[in-house]
Amino acid sequence: MQRILIRLFTMLITLFGVAVVVFIVIRIAPGDPIAMMLPPGATDEDVARLRALYGLDKSLLEQFFVWFGGIIQGDFGTSISLRQDVLGLVLNRLPATLELSLFALLIALSIGGPLAIWGARERGTSIEAGIDIANGAALSIPDFLWGLVLILTFGVLIPVFGISGRVSPRLDLPFVSQFYLFESFFRLRFDLTKDLLSHMFMPALALALPLAAIISQLLKQSLKEVMDLDYVVLARVKGFSETQVILREALKNAALPTLTLIGVQFTFLIGGTVIIERLFSYEGIGNMAIDAVINRDLPLIQGIVLVFALLFVLVNLAVDMTYTLLNPRLRNA
Repeated sequence: MQRILIRLFTMLITLFGVAVVVFIVIRIAPGDPIAMMLPPGATDEDVARLRALYGLDKSLLEQFFVWFGGIIQGDFGTSISLRQDVLGLVLNRLPATLELSLFALLIALSIGGPLAIWGARERGTSIEAGIDIANGAALSIPDFLWGLVLILTFGVLIPVFGISGRVSPRLDLPFVSQFYLFESFFRLRFDLTKDLLSHMFMPALALALPLAAIISQLLKQSLKEVMDLDYVVLARVKGFSETQVILREALKNAALPTLTLIGVQFTFLIGGTVIIERLFSYEGIGNMAIDAVINRDLPLIQGIVLVFALLFVLVNLAVDMTYTLLNPRLRNA
């Protein structure tokens, strides 16, 4: 309990630090959001009125405490460009990004895990060398370049998957939440599920390939380190095959360091959706973040960054707790 309380206190300090940094940075950046809102013939009175409306006529310190006081009460302010509640806008787009990120993580695990097991089983052979080369290639190519390759391959040359948007507008969309994929599955609307996956597959794969390479390399190395330990040798003496030894004995211990890495990389994966969502016109929080930056929408930028920071600390807390539960030494301590 004490460990959890310390982590929660650390989370609050982290979020406050993020709030201070993002508030200062976006205000010292060049560009005036009020000037971008007004037509060329606007008067000084119009500028002053809008500055007062959005609280930009106060000092930076006053603006921060007004904004942060609203955050504590659940009021993230009003978007300058969209004229809507910031928190509502962010929560409306967040489910799409979470579904995309979780799908990408699932793909990364599905690719990286088997490759690591295969490489550990064939250690010292040309197969392991080939897996290392493939991992290096996947890591050296950024996710947005993977996205372009996938669009050209499976969107233009071989048009199999959707390349734009989250779902085909021609379909009936009886959703009551923004978690379209989960809701379509539980409603047994598999036509919608298929269409959603068709639009999600390429952006998710572009995000997943570099992460799959990281998972494969680390898990393979961890497996190789435990393959010569006593309990693994004993399993071989009992007559288990090499695959059985890996799956039944080595994997559960080798997977612990990989679990920590997956948690950290998952938060980076969520942040990486910004470019990928723009590339595929995917209606997530990352796409909205680019629009907010272009329009110098200060309240919306602040809200998006805080939500990203909150996701980061929550995922890391979940990983720490899971690692403690799975590691007997930490659990007993």
